[in-house]
Amino acid sequence: MSNPSYDWLNKLPKVELHLHLEGTLEPELMFNLAKRNNISLPYENINDVKKAYEFNHLQDFLDIYYQGAEVFQSEQDFYDLTWAYLIKCQQQNVQHVEPFFDPQTHTLRGIAFETVINGISHALEDGEKKLGISYQLIMCFLRHLSESDAIETLRSAEKFIDKIHGVGLDSSEKGNPPEKFSNVFSEASKKGFKLVAHAGEEGPASYIWSSLDVLKVNRIDHGIRAMDDPKLLSRLIDSQIPLTVCPLSNTKLRVFDDMSQHTILEMLDLGLCVTVNSDDPSYFGGYMTENFISLYDNLSLTKVQAIKLIENSIEASFAEKKRKKSLYNLLNEFVTS
Repeated sequence: MSNPSYDWLNKLPKVELHLHLEGTLEPELMFNLAKRNNISLPYENINDVKKAYEFNHLQDFLDIYYQGAEVFQSEQDFYDLTWAYLIKCQQQNVQHVEPFFDPQTHTLRGIAFETVINGISHALEDGEKKLGISYQLIMCFLRHLSESDAIETLRSAEKFIDKIHGVGLDSSEKGNPPEKFSNVFSEASKKGFKLVAHAGEEGPASYIWSSLDVLKVNRIDHGIRAMDDPKLLSRLIDSQIPLTVCPLSNTKLRVFDDMSQHTILEMLDLGLCVTVNSDDPSYFGGYMTENFISLYDNLSLTKVQAIKLIENSIEASFAEKKRKKSLYNLLNEFVTS
């Protein structure tokens, strides 16, 4: 970030649509929360945690991810996690966020649903008031668990419907196709939630099809396997269904061996509504600015392409029309500055 040629990438007004709050847990905060809650960690120091973050596959990452979540016990813990992310957003000129949270990760440990949602939502409310960062919160179902568990989670969310704007589907993609969750997504849709789902990251392009046709999602999270299916590409281009792509995540998990192989800019040039996001930034080596820098360094991202990616993010967001207009205005100010 010390390179002056990166300044414009940080100043670019950004919108983040694919971010797991639990995946923003930095090693320092992990240790602080463990100490606060008298929880013993399998690491001696922060360097040990950073070494543990060297993994090559989704399941290896998920194992560490769920282990790290053990430190969250109170509303204050969830507030502190969310607030730390919002401060990073402020530093990187992220103006609107639509973060995910995984209530089942916590309720399975005996943490009350209300503890999780209250801590997160209070921080998001403060972020909007104090930092000017607007938001729409998305609750994800863990796809390695049963649909009945997901339905129970949806029922728990009903009395917090004013705090939750959408539902999603994450965790282990392989062996857990979208259609496994057709009933809970149908029920969520009837309750007025926006719908998104992880598909086409480690799973095949067929998972994107079923997310669209069975789950009836508004957005696809990841979606990079669409490049394997010309018919699907045509559909996505025609419909402009957004794809929330996560470049650093894809290379960290070896979906691509190197960022120079990533197809995001090719997808952009084809006319797909692709967006840039950081996924689980503390584990994958960077937040929004770092993702844009990596595209700039490895794929020669141009200013025109960067602006188009942000336009896609604004259009793909669930922000209200008035807020979308203000986000476009911020982007126009950047363009003309």
